[in-house]
Amino acid sequence: MYPRSAAAAVLLAAALTLTACSSGGDKADSGAEAKAKPLASSSAPDPADTPATAPPASPEAKPSGPVLPDAKLTPKTGSFTAQEKKYLSGRVPEKMDPAAVLQTGQEACQRVERTAKRDKDAATGAVVTGEITGAKDAITLLCPEQKPILAAAEKGFPEGPRTSPAAGTYRALTQSTTCTWEAKGKDGAVLASGPETPPKAGDKITAAVPAGTAEFNSTGCYAWIPA
Repeated sequence: MYPRSAAAAVLLAAALTLTACSSGGDKADSGAEAKAKPLASSSAPDPADTPATAPPASPEAKPSGPVLPDAKLTPKTGSFTAQEKKYLSGRVPEKMDPAAVLQTGQEACQRVERTAKRDKDAATGAVVTGEITGAKDAITLLCPEQKPILAAAEKGFPEGPRTSPAAGTYRALTQSTTCTWEAKGKDGAVLASGPETPPKAGDKITAAVPAGTAEFNSTGCYAWIPA
């Protein structure tokens, strides 16, 4: 047997060893947690702040989950027209009120109509850029009187890079004096650019896109339609 003093020394050494191991493990765990959790100043979201369930999909787009069958597309009061039912078909999530989904389409129609009364170019541009969400289906089925706006928008494209545009003359749907554009060939060489002179407020800005253009890029021009 160890003498009492020797036994005490052995026990003390063992206790110190266990304490050190425990302390090292805590530090390792703490370091891992610090790495896993973003700093307060980080732009990355903290997983703890993420809601347990994702928000419901917007009724403006056709849902990917189960939808109400056409036979159940009935409002709480009144009735839907044939065109309204066509608009709602395949668009209403199972647990959503069809009237609420219809309202989003009606609001898109109202926005197009109000904007077109003031400025048809602005309405066309809003459809081209997607600023008025769901405008294509809404116009087609709920407000066909706005089809001229949709027809013009379908021939246009938003500002930014566009690959292999059809040759021709296009008009910018903006009166901004900062609109600039450039057409490049396959080798990256600039084929044309504009405007040739700085535009003044209210001037119409056009772009002549030559044949063989591989990329047409513009900034500050909002959207383009054939001139």
